Amino acid sequence: MSGSVPFYQKHHRHYDRSYRSKETESRLSQYQTGSRYTAAGTTSASTSASTSRSGGLKVTSYSGLEASRLSPVPTRVKPTYLAVDKENQIIGYVVPIFRGSQEFAAGFSDTEERRVRDTAGYMARRDLFTSGLEMERSEQISRREAMRGSAERISLKKRIHEHGEHFKRMNEDSLMHAPDFVIKPRSHTVWEKQSVRLHCTVSGWPDPRVVWYKNNVAIDPLSNAGKYKIESRYSVHSLEINKCDFDDTAQYRVSAMNSKGEQSVFASVVVKRFKGEVDESLPSPRRAGTEDGPVSEYGINFQTHIVDTFGVSFGREGETMSLGCTVIIYPALHRYQPEVQWYRDDVLLCPSKWNHMCWSGDRATLTFTHLNKEDEGLYTLRVTTKSGYETYSAYVFVRDAEAEVERAPGAPLDVRCLDANKDYIIVSWKQPAVDGGDSISGYFVDRCEVGTTHWIQCNETPVKFARFPVTGLVEGRSYMFRVRAVNANGMSRASRASEPVAAMDPADRARKRGTSAPWTGQIIVTEEEPAEGIVPGRPLELQVTEATKNYVVLSWNPPGEKGLEGVMYYVEKCVSGTDSWQRVNTEIPVRSPRFALFDLAEGKSYSFRVRCCNSAGVGEPSDPTEATTVGDKLDIPSAPSKVVPTQNTDTSVVVSWEASREAKEMVGYYIEGSVVGSGAWEPCNNKPVNATRFICHGLTTGEKYVFRVRAVNAAGLSQFSPESEPVEVKAAIASPAPPFGISVLECVRDSMVLAWKQPSFIGGADITGYFLDYREVVDGVPEKWHEANTRAVSERAYRVSDLRENKKYQFQVRAANMAGVGIPSQPSDTFLCEEWTIAVPGPPHDLQVREVRSDSLVLLWKPPVYQGRDPVNGFYVDIKEAGAPQEAWRGVNTKATESAFIKITDVKEGESYVFRVRAQNYAGVGQVSAVTEPVVALTKPGTKEIVVDVDDNGVVSLNFECGDMTADSKFVWSKNYEEITDPSRLTLETKGNKSKAAFNTPAEEDVGIYSCLVTHTDGASSSYSLSEEELKRLLVISHDHKFPVIPLKSDLAVELLEKGKVRFWLQADKMTANGKVDYIFNDNAVSQGDKYKMNFDKNTGVIEMIMDCLTPADEGTFTFQLQDGKATNQSSLVLIGDVFKALQKESEFQMKEWVRKQGPHFIEYLSYEVTQECCVILKCKVGNMKKETSALWYKDGHQIKADDSLGFTEGVLKLEIAQISKKDSGVYEVVLKDDRGKDTSTLNLTDQGFKDLMNEVFSFIANSSTPLKITSTDEGVRLYTFVNFYNDLLQVTWHYKDSAIAFSDRVKSGVVGEQLWLQITEPTEKDTGKYAIEFHDGKAGLRRTVELSGQAFDDAFAEFKRLQAAAIAERSRARVAGGLPDVVTIQEGKALNLTCNISGDPLPEVTWLKNDREITSDDHCILSIASGKFASFTITAVNTMDSGKYSILVKNKYGTESGDFTLEIVEETPDFGTTSYSTDAEGNVVFGPNTPKEKMKTAVTGTKKQKRKESVTKTLPVEKAAAEPEACDPKQKGDAEVVAADRPLTAEQSEASEPPADTAEEPAAETHSI
Repeated sequence: MSGSVPFYQKHHRHYDRSYRSKETESRLSQYQTGSRYTAAGTTSASTSASTSRSGGLKVTSYSGLEASRLSPVPTRVKPTYLAVDKENQIIGYVVPIFRGSQEFAAGFSDTEERRVRDTAGYMARRDLFTSGLEMERSEQISRREAMRGSAERISLKKRIHEHGEHFKRMNEDSLMHAPDFVIKPRSHTVWEKQSVRLHCTVSGWPDPRVVWYKNNVAIDPLSNAGKYKIESRYSVHSLEINKCDFDDTAQYRVSAMNSKGEQSVFASVVVKRFKGEVDESLPSPRRAGTEDGPVSEYGINFQTHIVDTFGVSFGREGETMSLGCTVIIYPALHRYQPEVQWYRDDVLLCPSKWNHMCWSGDRATLTFTHLNKEDEGLYTLRVTTKSGYETYSAYVFVRDAEAEVERAPGAPLDVRCLDANKDYIIVSWKQPAVDGGDSISGYFVDRCEVGTTHWIQCNETPVKFARFPVTGLVEGRSYMFRVRAVNANGMSRASRASEPVAAMDPADRARKRGTSAPWTGQIIVTEEEPAEGIVPGRPLELQVTEATKNYVVLSWNPPGEKGLEGVMYYVEKCVSGTDSWQRVNTEIPVRSPRFALFDLAEGKSYSFRVRCCNSAGVGEPSDPTEATTVGDKLDIPSAPSKVVPTQNTDTSVVVSWEASREAKEMVGYYIEGSVVGSGAWEPCNNKPVNATRFICHGLTTGEKYVFRVRAVNAAGLSQFSPESEPVEVKAAIASPAPPFGISVLECVRDSMVLAWKQPSFIGGADITGYFLDYREVVDGVPEKWHEANTRAVSERAYRVSDLRENKKYQFQVRAANMAGVGIPSQPSDTFLCEEWTIAVPGPPHDLQVREVRSDSLVLLWKPPVYQGRDPVNGFYVDIKEAGAPQEAWRGVNTKATESAFIKITDVKEGESYVFRVRAQNYAGVGQVSAVTEPVVALTKPGTKEIVVDVDDNGVVSLNFECGDMTADSKFVWSKNYEEITDPSRLTLETKGNKSKAAFNTPAEEDVGIYSCLVTHTDGASSSYSLSEEELKRLLVISHDHKFPVIPLKSDLAVELLEKGKVRFWLQADKMTANGKVDYIFNDNAVSQGDKYKMNFDKNTGVIEMIMDCLTPADEGTFTFQLQDGKATNQSSLVLIGDVFKALQKESEFQMKEWVRKQGPHFIEYLSYEVTQECCVILKCKVGNMKKETSALWYKDGHQIKADDSLGFTEGVLKLEIAQISKKDSGVYEVVLKDDRGKDTSTLNLTDQGFKDLMNEVFSFIANSSTPLKITSTDEGVRLYTFVNFYNDLLQVTWHYKDSAIAFSDRVKSGVVGEQLWLQITEPTEKDTGKYAIEFHDGKAGLRRTVELSGQAFDDAFAEFKRLQAAAIAERSRARVAGGLPDVVTIQEGKALNLTCNISGDPLPEVTWLKNDREITSDDHCILSIASGKFASFTITAVNTMDSGKYSILVKNKYGTESGDFTLEIVEETPDFGTTSYSTDAEGNVVFGPNTPKEKMKTAVTGTKKQKRKESVTKTLPVEKAAAEPEACDPKQKGDAEVVAADRPLTAEQSEASEPPADTAEEPAAETHSI
């Protein structure tokens, strides 16, 4: 069923055949059968083009040789449906009436078979076949034909489906092409209230989008319901306008656009009215700016002006470039768009990837995204309205890009595909203009398949011919090509890639593109005779169209006899001189009448012939061609001749030449130019030109050039023509253009004063004068012209006399220069010659605009000729934007100016303005002048301003430079815009493009505005305002230049050098090599000698004089006098009195210092440093030491012995004083000495020196102090701070409420270690307030504060009370202070007496225990208490029963304490005396005074180990104020006692500190009898 699919469905990718029903398939089969041939007769050629993609025509396109291979039954020849005349010109379509079965029918139903029989019967009756036998034969023939068609249909259906799928897979790029209007809409003239229909047929792939426009405004049918109807069926598009009214008269445009481009065509519709129904006057057009429809331009006359144009442009390959023009259309209608088109070399440009076009409403822009040499040419902007069109043209030059290899040739250009077939494509190109200095040896062709980026070189060796056949292509795929040139130096850059082209048969390509015959307006109905298969005839007019050594191209015309079926061709070749014909395309015949042959032997001659073939067979061969020798037949053209350059402009020359003779297939010419004498040739064009005349731009003004030309065709470049004669580049002289703007300045009875404007083009030479003609106008009919002046007038105003009063006249003006008299201007308006009697002045005239800048310009004019009743006393200037209405005029000055010029600053950059001037007198303001031409406020590139300069001689000058001068340009200087002719004030000098106006003697009379105008330029001018202040400033500068002074960077100064030398020096800013210096002392010149050493460094400008020492005779004034040309200067230095003495003293000191430093010496003298640990380090830095050098320390003249406190590291001697005190005060001295000398450094640390040192120590101590804190003791409240180091010399002051505290027994201060404290005993509320401790360091000191009040005081007071109570309890509780040993060993029978101290308040109760049982006093064991302090334990005679553990228990209300000892009894030994034992305060047994010495050596008691039970009274923890230092040595004993006395004691500390009362005085004795 693929053959049944209509073309408008088959090419949709989303089409799915499965949706069809059987009924639909049947209907489509009938549709195809009935409408197959009638499709060719439709009124739209594009419909036929689109139908070429349908199933029916696809069958036809393959009904040739391929069909014959698939079916043994021969098919009919493809019929033609075009009607032609005798000259074979198409005159219309033919609609055949078939009598047989349809060719390639989609189905063969009963209905179709019946129709076939009816057709056969009709044929029989028409041909008068009355015999039944003939009728039967006819039916049999019809049946055979139908059966043959049915069999062929089945075989072809499969083939069609396969090829359909094949073309789907083909690269669509090969089928894509821009829209093309096969049938264009035609214009219509209709009556009002009638309907009109515009229709067109468009071909293109992809299917283009079609939009209709009315007066360039898109038509929207939805916004005008019922008015417009737009239809698109297949490729036929129509616009129907319902019930036309007069507003429908317009120009209609239809635009078709797809991805390959856009195309538009136009048609007009004119709507007429019947006479008498409406007023015959023109209807008013629809109002512009309405929102309900497009703008109507009917009855409007547009004026188009192209301004702000682009000039001749130069670019380089790969760059971007924009060309733009501003378009002014008057009147300006809202939403009206003119047709804007761009042309290159008269060929319309379309938007592409290489160029973009933009229309912004008032500016047309053409942008090149990537310049190529193909873009070189003459570009024309064409703006079209209904009133006509305006154009502007300028040339664009594109130079070669920088070569990748030095001296490599330029890239080829204009790569095209001349002939494309399924197995080859012939590529052509144009040779570059630049060959790199060496001839081009050939070209390489590269190909790239569309959709990829991989380029493949097609030829292994370079080809010289600018055409090359590319083979080895894949049928159906699209390719792009590029070319590279090569010479002996290397390869050029690649050319721009060609447009994509498909490798396929031209017939297939034509069918895919949908070509069809044009519509001629005739449909001729004919009747087709049934035809059997016809063998085609001979091809006609076979010829060799192109022959090179690589290929030969043949072309021919189809045969006259070919039947209704298409034909194909076989090509045969034969070597000349033989009769052996060889078929070239043996496998597949070609369809197109053009064929290229390859692989021919170069130098051999061949003949060729062609045969036609179809399904009926192969026809007879054509007539053979003449013998053709394989080789390049195209010769390189001959060199052009007679190169003639002529002057054109100041940067261009017109070059013409005589064309190459007998040149074939000319591509164009390349022109080269060279500056005379340089020998360097540069191309003037990089794209060949086809004419024999070319304008070479971009030349240097004033230089002389010679030119040469060479021709180019496919075979190569010709030799250069002979060089032309030299020509100087400057503007050619021509007669001027006509003046314009003729106006009347004054009129009396018999004369009139006329004024006019200078021509826009003066012809390249100064205008020498003007000639004025006049003629009388009688009753509107002008008479003959008469000359008003026989001699040329230089002014643009002239009085014409001998006129007749009250007569009307017209005038015309001609300008003249050295080239001759130009054509006359247009006749002026008709003026009446009658005397003016008005009181106000006439119009000013000769308005000129100068000094145009982006923000200002200057307007000049001449006063009116007619003054009026009173003299003119001022002028008013008006301004408005160009194109603005008359109401837009506004005044520039509110107060009349007396000058005939004014500087206007009220302008915007880029805006165009016009101006006019009015004069006034006492009677009022007079007539307005003629309006100036539009002026754009824009600073032109390269614009220079007048520069003021003062030269070395003090001459003040004004300088102006112009970069756009021509050979005839002149500088015209003016003061207050009146040309300067008096040389007494100014001297004018011009050199090249620079001019200078030098003031002779500047004075106040020179104040004014100075301007300079350069003639023969585009208004190059500038001005400079010289005011009185500026003149004074310039006179000061002039004086300085006349009497120059050498500038000094520094004045004369003096400095001391090593060894006490004295250096006098200064530095000049600028001095030349010729400068000199004179040295003066007390008005006497001094010179180089033993005493003075002079030096002058001219590079740095430093001048110096050096003296070894100063003596009293050197007191005075030193002067340096400088001279450099005529510039002078001097500087002096006075050294007298104290200044000289101080310098002399310092010089002597420096000398001594130098001598001192020859031996060991001090680099830094003795000084001290205080460390963070408050250590004092005495140090000095020494230098020039050696091993033998000794360093001795002294204090007060006594040497300090070396110990650990002395050190020497890194050249620094140190002496460390760890804890400085007053004893360290003294004079310290360090002495360095060896065999080279001795140096001493002393440091006085006595009196003030020591005080300063201690103040620094005190400062360190103060800064190390901690914040003041509060603590409580059992005596009161204590304030304290810690320092890192305490010194006894430190002075501190305690303050209470900012007053120093007077100490008493209740308030006292002290120091414990590094803690400084203030004790307040028994504090009260009166003691609250702010406390501070102030450290004194000889400077500002340091103060630490704390606030003892509020909650802080309450907390401290409560803690004090708690500690006080705890201390009382601790002191008053019962105690056993000591006296009991741990173990007592005694002989049995001895008496034992032990005594211990007890204390407590109240007196404690004493209880003795033995083995934890209370014992009482009796005769054996006596227990007693003496004085309430001593408890005694006595056993009169111990025995073994007394052994055991004994304890004493003391108890009062504050607590209980016990003491223990153990009694051991030993056997009785002889004892010859009595021994007394007592214990000391620690409980140890003490020998009495009567104890023998030998007994004292005997250990009576063991080692004491004091044991006590815990006190009943619990002691609360006390805040530790500071760590207690142990009294390790006698020196610290006093401090330990202080600590014990001043800090709160714990219970154990209190117990330990209680001394035994009278222990030594009242010992307890025991007596033994021996």
